[in-house]
Amino acid sequence: MLTTAPADTSRRAQELAERMTVFMRMYVLPAEPAYEAYRAEAGPADHNLPPVVEELKARARKLGLWNLFLPAESGLTQLEYAPIAELSGWSNDLAPEAINCQAPDTGNMELLHQLGTPEQRRDWLEPLLAGRIRSAFAMTEPDVASSDATNIATRIERDGDDYVITGRKWWVSGAADPRCAVLIVMGKTDPDAPVHRQQTMVIVPMGTPGVTVVRDLSIFGRHDQHGHVELRLDGVRVPRTAVLGEEGGGFAAAQARLGPGRIHHCLRALGAAERALAMLVDRAQHRVAFGTPLAEQGIIQEQIAESRLEIEQARLLCHQACHVIDTAGNKAARHLVAMAKVAAPRAATAVIDRAIQVHGGAGISDTTPLAAMYGWHRAMRLFDGPDEVHLQSLAKAELARTPELPV
Repeated sequence: MLTTAPADTSRRAQELAERMTVFMRMYVLPAEPAYEAYRAEAGPADHNLPPVVEELKARARKLGLWNLFLPAESGLTQLEYAPIAELSGWSNDLAPEAINCQAPDTGNMELLHQLGTPEQRRDWLEPLLAGRIRSAFAMTEPDVASSDATNIATRIERDGDDYVITGRKWWVSGAADPRCAVLIVMGKTDPDAPVHRQQTMVIVPMGTPGVTVVRDLSIFGRHDQHGHVELRLDGVRVPRTAVLGEEGGGFAAAQARLGPGRIHHCLRALGAAERALAMLVDRAQHRVAFGTPLAEQGIIQEQIAESRLEIEQARLLCHQACHVIDTAGNKAARHLVAMAKVAAPRAATAVIDRAIQVHGGAGISDTTPLAAMYGWHRAMRLFDGPDEVHLQSLAKAELARTPELPV
């Protein structure tokens, strides 16, 4: 599996990427059987973290592989963090959490770091950075097209010194985990305000009366350990001090949150694609059909070459987006982020699908990780904005440009 730090990164970043490679090969990948065995025995309704991940977390902290996603904590740029995020994608269920760089906590920590009051940072950011708790982000709703965040219907109404929240949310990732202590909920505080000033984010402790977990949603039949839940919010009361940022600033905060978060998802998808390609190559070299290894068949060689091409193209887009985030900010990088968000899961699902095909029956079963990998990265074409929304924004940007035609 190929993953190297960009040439212009610092020596420290290169050393961390090398350390992460060793961590993945020596500790994380060998821990996968224990993780899967625990989950198989506990059953899909159990959302406790398998103990082997806590062991990995302790080791990662000793190795200095902790909170590397957040520049204020790590001192790394987004471009320097890119190969580390990609490496964690080799084992998406174990590695991101092992280094405390797992979604949705990373996005929530970014929000708390940027917008949180000293008290909010003390109560929620500090334990998240320490890996003592988990969090969830409640924006998507079952009753509206949530790809347009201005559709959000959950009401957050002022009542004296409190806010009262009423609504339904789903795909609230992480909320089934017993360690999930806090929600960041997005809803409408002023339906009569300009469309992008109607929404507000509020911090809601998970145990607040009126917060009800309705069910955990599966992805292609598979229930993830941390869960993706449907929530009901019935008259949930929080103090005015629970507002994150400013009233009416929820939409802008959501866009800021999703920028680096989308790129981190894309980078992890590249790691999964690299693993799938390595599995494809290994299978093709050792599997014999009709008297010859599969690797000698032209159609398999073409699939291998196309896979490498797609991975490298998507990686370059991701790295360019990271560079622009670092040098010009999230807003300047938004179109590159949109391109990467389309390109990376497309590449990952294409490569994983080819690896499944070459593995035959083993590819669609739990004999290999390929089926679970495919399910997650196919879902990635929907979460954090579906492909169609990103493509539409790219088209609008292109149409707004003044064409420079050859003379």
